[in-house]
Amino acid sequence: MSLLDALSRQETWEAFYQYKTGLARPKDETKALRAYIDRQAYLPVCEAIGSGAPFPLPRRAVISKLHAEKKRIVYIYPEPENTLLKLLTWLLLRRYDGLFAPGLYSFRPGRTAKDAIRSLLAVPGLGSMYAYKVDISNYFNSIDVERFLPELERTLSDDPALCGFLSALLQEPRVLEKGREQTEQKGIMAGTPLSAFYANLYLRELDWEFISSGLPYARYSDDIILFAPTEAEMLAHAARLRALLLARGLALNPSKECCYSPETGWTFLGFCCRNGAIDIAPATLDKLKAKMRRKTRALARWRDRGGHTGEQAAAAFLRVFHRKLLDAPTGSELSWSSWFFSVITTTESLHSIDLYAQDCLRFLISGTRTKARYQVRYEDLKALGYRSLVHAYYAHRETTEKTDLSS
Repeated sequence: MSLLDALSRQETWEAFYQYKTGLARPKDETKALRAYIDRQAYLPVCEAIGSGAPFPLPRRAVISKLHAEKKRIVYIYPEPENTLLKLLTWLLLRRYDGLFAPGLYSFRPGRTAKDAIRSLLAVPGLGSMYAYKVDISNYFNSIDVERFLPELERTLSDDPALCGFLSALLQEPRVLEKGREQTEQKGIMAGTPLSAFYANLYLRELDWEFISSGLPYARYSDDIILFAPTEAEMLAHAARLRALLLARGLALNPSKECCYSPETGWTFLGFCCRNGAIDIAPATLDKLKAKMRRKTRALARWRDRGGHTGEQAAAAFLRVFHRKLLDAPTGSELSWSSWFFSVITTTESLHSIDLYAQDCLRFLISGTRTKARYQVRYEDLKALGYRSLVHAYYAHRETTEKTDLSS
C-alpha cells in the first residue's frame, strides 16, 4: 500500500494527533490540528493528489534568523496542503527510519539533539580525542534536486506512486513571491515539512561511511562532528568529510568550521563539553545576552518616551525572559530551561546569564550605567519577581532526582 493511501484514513490522522499531543507543542497548534481532522480538511487535498491535479505552489518568504542580520529563505505551502505534508513526513520518517545510520539524530523517532550529546559522551576515551565540527551552508536550499532524485527513487522503489508525487513537487521550479509566480532553484525547500526527510536522506551514505569506520560521529541535519584519537587522524578525516560534502555540491560555513583538542573541549548543538563538564556553548550564551541587550535598549526608550517608571520597564523585561527561559506559557511549550537543564552539569554559564540579566534590570530601574545602579539591591529585583537561573537549575535537579528515586 502506498503511503498516499494512508493520508485519507481517519485512523492515521488520529494516530498522528495522539503523537502530537504527547509532545511539548503550543496549545493553539494542537487545537488547529484537531479542528483540521474533525472537519476532514485533508480529504479534498487527497482527492486532488489522487486525480493528478496540480499541487499548489509554495510561497517564498525571507525571515530573520535569531533577530540578527542573517536572513534565510523558507517555502510555505497553503495550510491544508502543509498539514497533510506534515502527516506524510511523519509516516516517511517512520517507515524508512531503518535506512539511517545510528549517528544521525535529526528528525528521527525517539531521537533528539540531547541524545546526540549523551551518546558521544558515553564513548570511552572521548575526552582524550581530537574533534572536527562543520556546518553546511544553506543546506536545505542548496541541495541539487537532480542529484538527489536518484537517491529518492531508490529509497521509494517500493512505493512508485509516492515517489512520483514527491518527485513532481521537487522538480516544480515555480514559487510564489508576493502573489506572483517566479522560477528559481530552491533545493529541498527549507520550511516545508518534507525537507526534514530529504535532509536526512541526502547524506545517508556519508553518515554510514563514517559510522562504519568506527569513528565517534554525529550529524544533526546540517551540523556534523567527528572525533579521532590523534590530531593527524582528525585532520585526515576532516579532509575526507569536506571532500565528500563538496562532491555532493554542498558548501561549508567557514565561520562554523572548528577543530578541537582534548584541552579545549568541543561544542555541538548549543552545548559545550570540556574536562568532563557540559555547559551552554559560548555562541548560544552570546546570542542570549545580545537579545537581552536589545530588549533592554528598547525598554529604556519606552521608559523615557512614555513616561513609564524604571520598575515598569524592569517588570516588562522579566515577563519577556521568564517566559523564554523558565516558563511554558501555553502549558505545553518546551522552555529554554527544560532543554538545557537536563543536559548541562555546571552552572557557569547560568551564573553569567544571571549577572547579565541583573545588570540589565538595574540599568532599567536606575536609568544609569554608572556604579550608582548598584543602589538597586538584589532584594529589589526579587521583589519585582526576578528568578535566578542557577536557583532554578538546582531546583530542577532536585525534582529530577526525587522522581528517579521514586520510579
